[in-house]
Amino acid sequence: MANCQSQSVKLTEKDRALLINKDLEGTELHRGMMLEGEQNTPFRISPDPFFIDRELYEEIEALGPHLVAFYQAANRLYLQSVRGSQPDWVRDYLERGKSETVLDYQRMRRFRTDLPVIIRPDVIPTDDGIIVSELDSVPGGFGLLAALSQAYARLGFDLVGGANGIVEGFWQAVSALARGDDDPFLAIVVSDESDAYRGEMQWLSDRLRALGRRAVTVHPRELIFTEDGLFAEVEGQTTRIDVLYRFFELFDLKNIPKIDLILYAIRKELVQVTPPLKSHLEEKLWMALLHHGSLRSFWLEQLGRETYELLRRIFPMSWVMDARPLPPHAQIPGLEVGGLPVVDWNQLKGATQRERELVIKPSGFSPTAWGSRGVKIGHDLPQDEWAQGIDEALQAFETTPHVLQRFHKGRRFEVRYFDFASGEVKSMPARVRLCPYFFVYNGEARLGGILATAVSLDKKIIHGMSEAVMAPVAVR
Repeated sequence: MANCQSQSVKLTEKDRALLINKDLEGTELHRGMMLEGEQNTPFRISPDPFFIDRELYEEIEALGPHLVAFYQAANRLYLQSVRGSQPDWVRDYLERGKSETVLDYQRMRRFRTDLPVIIRPDVIPTDDGIIVSELDSVPGGFGLLAALSQAYARLGFDLVGGANGIVEGFWQAVSALARGDDDPFLAIVVSDESDAYRGEMQWLSDRLRALGRRAVTVHPRELIFTEDGLFAEVEGQTTRIDVLYRFFELFDLKNIPKIDLILYAIRKELVQVTPPLKSHLEEKLWMALLHHGSLRSFWLEQLGRETYELLRRIFPMSWVMDARPLPPHAQIPGLEVGGLPVVDWNQLKGATQRERELVIKPSGFSPTAWGSRGVKIGHDLPQDEWAQGIDEALQAFETTPHVLQRFHKGRRFEVRYFDFASGEVKSMPARVRLCPYFFVYNGEARLGGILATAVSLDKKIIHGMSEAVMAPVAVR
C-alpha cells in the first residue's frame, strides 16, 4: 500500500489543510461542539494522513479474526454461566445493574448467536508493541472517518481502506443481516444521548443513498410502528425498515421514545437489529475475565493457544474492583503496593505515584462509561483524588462495576496540523490512539479504515478533543 500523492505534492501543507476543511463544511461532524473561526471540525486538521509503517499496519489488520473469536467466546462464556456450566460469578459480574428488560433480551434463544457487526479496538502503539486499551462494539467515529477518508482521498492520498472502505464495509455488514434481501432498507436510529454523533451518521446515510443504497438516519420518535413492522420516511416515502442500526445505549432505554414498540418489533423479528441487545458484550471487564486464571482452560479451548496468548499480551492486565471483602488467605493476583500483595483495594490509596500507573474506569451500562467519562489515571491525580476515585468505584460496584487496568504509555510521534488562529502549519510531539474499524460479515472481519487521534505529550487520556489532531491512516 503505497503513499500516492500525485495531486497533493503540488499543494502546500496549508493549502491541503484548507481544502480538507472546505470539504468538511456543512457535515455537522460532532455537532454541537465548539469550533474555532472558519474551522469546520472540533479537532485540529492535519495536512496529511497519519502515516504508519507496513509492519504496524499488518499487525493491526491481523487483529480482526482474533477479535471475532474473542467476541464469540465471550458470548458463549456468558450463556454458559447463565445455564450453570460456567462459574456463576461470571454471570453476576456481567448482569449487575442491568434492567430486567435488557436481561430478557440478551438471554433470548433466538438471538443467542448474534454478535456485533462492527468491532473497534483502541490500539495504543507503545515502545514495546501495541496495546488494545478498550474494545467497542457500539462505536462512534466511523462516520467521521468515512468523511475524512473521502476528503484526503480527493487530494490523492492512498489510505487504509481507500476512499469508501468505511461506507462499503458498513453497508456489506448491515445488509448481510437482511436475510437475502438484495435491496434492504437501513435505518440508523440515533438517540438524544448520542446526539453529538448524529451529524456523522447523517453524513453516512446520505452517502449511502448517493451510492444507490436505501438508508436514512432518524430519531426514535420518527419511527412508525404497525403490526407489519417498523417504518421510516425517506425522501417523502414511508418505507418498511429491514435493518435497524442501534446508535443508542442500552442503559438509556427508558429515555428513548417508542422503545416498547421498537423492542416488540425486534422480539417478533419484524426488523433485524445490530448491535444486538446484549449488554454483556459491551462491558470493559472482559479483559479482566480473559486474564482470570480460573477461566484459562475455557479461553484456551475456545480461542486456541495462538489467539489466547496474543490477546493476553495486548490486553492490559485488568481487575474487576469487587467491593466484597476477600477471605483472609486470599490476595488480588498481580497487584502489589510497597512490595506487599494487595488483599484489600484500600491498600491502593497509599500507592506511590509510580505504583499508581493504573487506570480506573466504569465497565459499562452507564453514561460515564463512554467518551472517556469516568476514567481516572492514577499517576495523573493527587493522592487524595486517587483515594476518592477508589472509594467511588467500590461504592458503585452493586450497579456499575469498575475495572482497574495497567496504564501503558504510548510511544512518541510527531504530527502536523493547521492552526486557524495563526494561519500556520505547526508541529506537535504527540501520543496516538489508532482506531481500526472491522466490519464482520460472512464470518470474517474486514478492515474498513483506521482513524488516528493524536494528543500532546502532557495528556494522559487520548480522545477526540479540540486540541487533538484527527486524521485517517495511510501506510508509508
